[in-house]
Amino acid sequence: MLRGIVLLLGMLAGLWSAPAFAWGAYGHRTVAAIAMENVSPRTRTRIGGLLRAERDLVTPACPVKSLEDASVWPDCIRGEGWRWAYTFPWHYQNIRVCAPFDIKANCANGSCVSAQIERNARLLADRRLPVGERLEALAFLVHLIGDLHQPLHVGENEDLGGNKVKADYGIAPGGNLHAIWDGAQAERAISSARPSLARRYSAAEKTRLATGTVEDWARESWQVSRDFLYPAAFGKLPCGKKEADKIVWTEAAIEQAIPIVDERVERAGLRLARMLDEALG
Repeated sequence: MLRGIVLLLGMLAGLWSAPAFAWGAYGHRTVAAIAMENVSPRTRTRIGGLLRAERDLVTPACPVKSLEDASVWPDCIRGEGWRWAYTFPWHYQNIRVCAPFDIKANCANGSCVSAQIERNARLLADRRLPVGERLEALAFLVHLIGDLHQPLHVGENEDLGGNKVKADYGIAPGGNLHAIWDGAQAERAISSARPSLARRYSAAEKTRLATGTVEDWARESWQVSRDFLYPAAFGKLPCGKKEADKIVWTEAAIEQAIPIVDERVERAGLRLARMLDEALG
């Protein structure tokens, strides 16, 4: 048992030593897997056709052989900042939880997650474009829809979406609030879901979950941050005063967050399936 605890702490330390990316690889791949289970057969065939243009991306260190690979490609290419740095602001949109929701906030020249979802959906649907360019758009679309559904990639309190908030995950020390939600919290929720999140959903489930516009999705994430995440972390919404330097994301908060995370991931996957059908089907 002691060895297992040591291994767990080592894994968490490894996750938190890297930059915080929305949902981490496990979360993004789960969103992509949900989408692939729920797109139409025609869309699935056309995705396969685009994936055959992988060489056109010229990113051998970041392969794209499946939609799940595509879901983590925009994070993988961060290792080549000299080439891709202009895309880094696309992954988030900081909208203050202590101010009214404003979809236009912090999106100069369309350089934010909500605007880039809409842009890349248009690029993917345009069959006049080279197939390599459309594959790049596919990868960004898959990834950014996942990003938008991670609450701390939208709602924030002048702390870079929790990146500046030092936080322990239960008894595991040494992380920050954003990294906890990207990694350990997401993995706890997804891995414990019954039935599995990556499955074929019923028509009724799709009607309930695959709803809304990009602005609606951003507002939902902002509301989760405002109404649950920040109050759970700090005891109440920390408006008008300095946040605590460090918090503990308690076992009670972990358990309360599980259904919230699972629904965010489900919605992301089914909404992605809808957008892929619209662009490719």
